[in-house]
Amino acid sequence: MAETATKIERDYPRTVKLQDGSSATLRLMTPKDDKSVLGFAKALPPDDLLFLRTDITDPAVVKEWVENLGEGRTVTVLAEVKGEIAGYASLHHSQVTWQRHVGEIRIQVGSRYRSQGLGRRLAAEIFAIARDLDLRKITAQMTPDQKGAIATFERLGFQPEALLQDFVIDRAGRTRDLMIMAHDVAGFTDRAD
Repeated sequence: MAETATKIERDYPRTVKLQDGSSATLRLMTPKDDKSVLGFAKALPPDDLLFLRTDITDPAVVKEWVENLGEGRTVTVLAEVKGEIAGYASLHHSQVTWQRHVGEIRIQVGSRYRSQGLGRRLAAEIFAIARDLDLRKITAQMTPDQKGAIATFERLGFQPEALLQDFVIDRAGRTRDLMIMAHDVAGFTDRAD
């Protein structure tokens, strides 16, 4: 993480205003955040958990997330309101040589903080970090029935790149299609500062 962290030119923590006039503090996730992240995950509505790539309510999964932070494969920005996690955005970048210019964004905002511009602010942070890390393209993955997520990413300028049929399986054992959306890092203009 030390090498990745030294490339990040953003200053943290930083305070941003939300649309309702309240403030959120943005900062980089550390290994000490594991229990707070688990608490945030366990408070998410069941429908939100249905489509997460990994089960972040599982302590072993959060432990792996923290290990990925330490190894520089993942950078996560946490948003806190009054000391409580309100959301996060993670940037997962590939160690595969031919995909070293690509990162994947994952954003989750707690239901109490939605429609306040927090997801957009978190996305802006991740794009700034992606620039610092010399990434060129950001992808996002979701199922086609996640209409809200698709609309959010379209507003950010993401475009559909691929639709893979029956590519993912949900917690109930049903297969679903996987949509991959992408955005060029240089083309992202919402600085939200």
